[in-house]
Amino acid sequence: MPIPLFNSIASWLLKKRYHQIELFLKYPGEVQEEVLHHLLEIAEDTEIGKKYDFESIANYETFSERVPIVSYEELEPLIERTRKGEQNIFWPTSIKWFAKSSGTTNAKSKFIPVSTEALEDCHYKSGKDLLCLYLNNNENSQLFTGKSLRLGGSKELYHDNGSFFGDLSAILIDNMPLWAEFSSTPSNRVSLMSEWESKLKAIVLESTQENVTSLAGVPSWMLVLLNNVLQETGKDHLFQVWENLEVYFHGGVSFVPYKEQYQNLFPRKSFKYYEIYNASEGFFAIQDRNNADDLLLMLDYGIFYEFIPMDTYGTNNQKTLPLWDVEINKNYVIIITTNAGLWRYKIGDTVRFTSINPYRIRVTGRTKHHINVFGEELIIENAEEALNKICKKTEAEIKDYTVAPIFMAGKEKGAHEWIIEFRKAPKDLNYFTEFLDNALKSLNSDYEAKRYNNITLKMPKVHMGRENLFYDWLKSKDKLGGQHKIPRLSNKRDYIEELLPMNH
Repeated sequence: MPIPLFNSIASWLLKKRYHQIELFLKYPGEVQEEVLHHLLEIAEDTEIGKKYDFESIANYETFSERVPIVSYEELEPLIERTRKGEQNIFWPTSIKWFAKSSGTTNAKSKFIPVSTEALEDCHYKSGKDLLCLYLNNNENSQLFTGKSLRLGGSKELYHDNGSFFGDLSAILIDNMPLWAEFSSTPSNRVSLMSEWESKLKAIVLESTQENVTSLAGVPSWMLVLLNNVLQETGKDHLFQVWENLEVYFHGGVSFVPYKEQYQNLFPRKSFKYYEIYNASEGFFAIQDRNNADDLLLMLDYGIFYEFIPMDTYGTNNQKTLPLWDVEINKNYVIIITTNAGLWRYKIGDTVRFTSINPYRIRVTGRTKHHINVFGEELIIENAEEALNKICKKTEAEIKDYTVAPIFMAGKEKGAHEWIIEFRKAPKDLNYFTEFLDNALKSLNSDYEAKRYNNITLKMPKVHMGRENLFYDWLKSKDKLGGQHKIPRLSNKRDYIEELLPMNH
């Protein structure tokens, strides 16, 4: 089939889906209630379904009263039984795939169940929807005249106890339809290579020979790849390598610290950036407008959403709300019930609604990755916004960073300790630190109160990280490539105590 004709047919098919999207935009509460009842009905004869008598649950109120909210640790015994071959425990259809995830750099791995329904009705459906929304907003797109450069996980799929596990991206690549493989680069063989540095060279070799029209991957690792492409080709920017490149689909970590560096790599105002919000547990939201900084929550992927207001999370007054009761500009912990058998599962992310008609969100951080040792409630969103402000002011560029508390000792006040690896360092680190402190005060009133007259917190302590500090740290943990992330904020000093000795 000629490429222009394939481009036209693919665009037409994907745009047809937009009418279904319009349905949940118009009736969000009804669509979510329908998802919940469907999930309960399908799973009523499972072990979990019988334990909580899913058959008799007629409404959300009964569901929320009867079924407990769980963490991975609480669910792990059931997952382990399924990994060893037992079925019909929390989901009726056979589960043989498990997405191996550690969230950041924790040694303990999670094995998230991936059902056939989750693959088809969530992960692959979301991929089509991402293209659908992009094409709906960009009618002159020539996306399908070339290939998508995908940067997935660097782990192979391992067979274990009758089940398969690996990075979610590896599972998706291994199961993807033929048309998707045809329109992607690198080849599956290279995509599933386990050793990151060899894989990086192979991707550069293959992809520079292709007509790449889009990119997809985590910003931090994609940046490493793209800089390698420029180094190998000797070009000044990426359009000299791929002249028809038109969009970068990104997710996994905040794009804010990397945006300016990407704009230098893609010096065209017409180039688009589209953000997604996905995880091993499911695909949740997609940027649905050009140049937007919030994401449309996708309500018909077999996922039922609930939200815990962050100000009540973990307290005796904790309350859980369905989608139709949320408010804008409040920070919520997200709870999911999915078509892979995760019932009222704490995914560990926090979000803030920017709109409720339709429901659009921003990801604000992680429940475990914030600093609240002194009552300052510093979240990732605050840190990223502050760094973005100061980088514009000082013309610095940040590659990676992490933050930990300095605990009070005797009469000594506490503080926050930062290690920042710069791609382009500021001229004056003391000025940078002062500006950072002031930016955080302007963004977070709790932080400002604790910093007032050094009442609880002293000025932050900022270390300039040596070149490749974080890369070497991840390499020492066999965590290079793909989905692995640097833990940005922590209430403990574990990460920073490992990094400081490496920073000589």
